[in-house]
Amino acid sequence: MNQRQRLRAWRGTLAGVARRHASRLALAAAAALVALAWWNPSVPGSRRQIELLLVFDITQSMAVADQWSGGETGQPGAVSRLAKARQLVQAVLPELPCGSRVGVGVFTEYRSFLLLAPVEVCDNYRELKSLVTHVDHRMAWSGNSEVAKGLYSGLKVAAALPGRPALVFITDGHEAPPVSPRYRPSFDGEPGAVAGLIVGVGGDALMPIPKLDPSGHQVGQWDAQEVLQVDPRSLGRGGSVAGEQMIDEPGAAPVAPLPGATPGMEQLSSLREGYLRLLATETRLRYLRLAEAPGLQAALVDPALAHTQPARLALRAPLTALALLLVCGLYARAPLRTAAQRMEEAWRSHPASSRRMRLALAARAWLAQRR
Repeated sequence: MNQRQRLRAWRGTLAGVARRHASRLALAAAAALVALAWWNPSVPGSRRQIELLLVFDITQSMAVADQWSGGETGQPGAVSRLAKARQLVQAVLPELPCGSRVGVGVFTEYRSFLLLAPVEVCDNYRELKSLVTHVDHRMAWSGNSEVAKGLYSGLKVAAALPGRPALVFITDGHEAPPVSPRYRPSFDGEPGAVAGLIVGVGGDALMPIPKLDPSGHQVGQWDAQEVLQVDPRSLGRGGSVAGEQMIDEPGAAPVAPLPGATPGMEQLSSLREGYLRLLATETRLRYLRLAEAPGLQAALVDPALAHTQPARLALRAPLTALALLLVCGLYARAPLRTAAQRMEEAWRSHPASSRRMRLALAARAWLAQRR
C-alpha cells in the first residue's frame, strides 16, 4: 500500500467515525461555542455612533402658539413652538438606541450656548428629559434673534466638542432685527465639516409675537412701532456731523429680499422655511419641518448624522446563534432525511406525471411527514 492509498484509507476511517459520532460531535461543538459566548470575546472593528447636540431657539417668536399638540394632559390644544419642540424631543429620546450620545444647548441673540455636553442617552435619560423640560424663554439674555449667526455659532460649538457631534438646530427662522439681503452674515467655517440638521418649527400663517417679561410671563404682544421693520443698515449709519446719515451709493443694483421676509410686518411671525432651507444649503446641513415624533426620530438616526469610530465588536451573539443552529440541525436531521426519502419516492413513482403534479406530490409527502 503506497502513501496515497494509506491517506485515502485514513480519510475513509475519519469520515466513518464522523458519521457514527456526528451527534456527539455536534453537541460538543455547540457546548464549546456556548462556553466561548459566555466569555464574550471581541474583535477590533468600527461602529456607527449617533452623537447629537440639540440647540433650542428660545427667542420670543418661539412663544407663538401656532402648534397643535395633545399636551401633558392629553387634551388637544394650541401650544407654543418651543413647547412643541420640547414635547417631540422628549418623545424621541427613549427611542434612540443605547450608546447614542445627546447634548443640549440654547440659542438667543447671536450665539448658541452649551448647557450639557453630549452624554449617553440610556444612562442619563432622566437628566436629559428634565433638562429639556426646563428649557424655556427665561434662559434668554437678550431679545434679539439673529438666527444665521446663532446657527454658525452652534456649528462652532459642535466642532469644538470631543467627537464633533452633529448639530440639531431647532428654530422658526425669525430674524430680529431683520437681515439685509445685501449684507447677510457670512459663514466663515467649512460647509459640511460638521454634520447637522436644521429643524423648522412654526405655522405658515403670520401670528402676533407674545411680549414676555424676564420671568417668562406674557405681558402683551409686540406692536409694529416697537420692533424694527427693516434691517439696521437700511436706516443708514451715523456720519461725522450730528444728525447726518450715511447710506449706500445711489444706483446700486437691487437685491432680492430673503425668502419669507415680511417688511412692515415684523411684529408678526411664521415659519421662515425658505430662509432656513437657504441656510441649510449654504452650510451643507439637512432640513426637516417639525411635525410628529416618528419623522424627527427618523431624521436623528439618519446615517448622515452619525460618524464612524473604532470599537470592539462583541462575538457573543454570533457564537450563540451558531450554537443554536448546530443544536437545531442535530434534532432536525432525521425528520429531514425521512421527508427527503418520501419526496424522492413520490417523484420516482410518477415518472409520467407533469412537473407540477410531481411537485404537488412531493409537497404532500412533506406535509405528511410534518404530521
